[in-house]
Amino acid sequence: MEYRNLGNTDIKISALALGCWSFGGGGPWGEQDDRDSIDTVSAALDAGINFFDTAEGYGRSEEVLGQALAGRRDRAVLATKINYNHLTGPELIAACEDSLRRLRTDWIDLYQIHWPNPAVPVEESLAAMQTLQAKGKIRAIGVSNFGVRDTTRALAACHVDTNQISYGLLWRAPEFEIAPLCRQHDVGIICWGPLGEGLLSGKFASADDVPRSRRGTRYFSGARPETSHGEEGCEELTFATIEAVRRISQEIRQPMAAVALAWLLYQPGVTAVLAGARTPQQIRENARAGRLALTPETVAALSAATEELKQRLGSNQDMYLSADQSRIV
Repeated sequence: MEYRNLGNTDIKISALALGCWSFGGGGPWGEQDDRDSIDTVSAALDAGINFFDTAEGYGRSEEVLGQALAGRRDRAVLATKINYNHLTGPELIAACEDSLRRLRTDWIDLYQIHWPNPAVPVEESLAAMQTLQAKGKIRAIGVSNFGVRDTTRALAACHVDTNQISYGLLWRAPEFEIAPLCRQHDVGIICWGPLGEGLLSGKFASADDVPRSRRGTRYFSGARPETSHGEEGCEELTFATIEAVRRISQEIRQPMAAVALAWLLYQPGVTAVLAGARTPQQIRENARAGRLALTPETVAALSAATEELKQRLGSNQDMYLSADQSRIV
């Protein structure tokens, strides 16, 4: 497993991280057995994965992760996120204490604003995070789903170590604006949704094969009742692109999902890639990407195969809403 610095800090993290949203159960994931989650964390540690990302908004995820790491907290780098509605100074301080309790730890390695809230000045939130940092409650400060405007404003208030954004072979919107800004200011990029909500798993041959709960993104036609973006979508191009990625993966005899995750690790500015897993087998499969070396020719071929889709979707970083509705600005 490759290890990298967390943003501009000296904290060493596995380049492939375990996203723990599914540990909370419910929502798009369905029910999740706590024993499976705990075993998945054990398998991750055995595979060399030491970076775990959760959020107070992920149901019981923090609680389950805290239970899973009991007695081995020193082997893990913990990241969690603050809810949109807990960003005033006093609320943020209280939210951190609640997360510490649920995670069964005295400190959080990376504390992140989950989504920007226009009603609360980011300067107020970051000042509270700096207070927590001075007290040793958190080690690094991060944001999530921040676009160019919000990231620029945050950087004017203090140094931000990371920005967690949606980024993957099928979703290359960050490359237009936000990724260059992050690189310019030494803000590490943490990638969520690297497999396009399962599209790069190879399970689906067409848009109609995708479960309805996963058809809300801008890949899909705005005529579908599951969407809210009102755009034309690009279903035919999306699945043609997936097929092109599949062919390249077959040529190098590697699973498409592992190839997609590995490609991200070659992109400039990327600190870590989050991949969710619900079972030990899934995390072992994901861990292959952290050890998978791609040639420059393969990286270039994958980029070329997804370029048209990148241009069609454009620079709007919001995967679910149109540019005039976007929450990421």
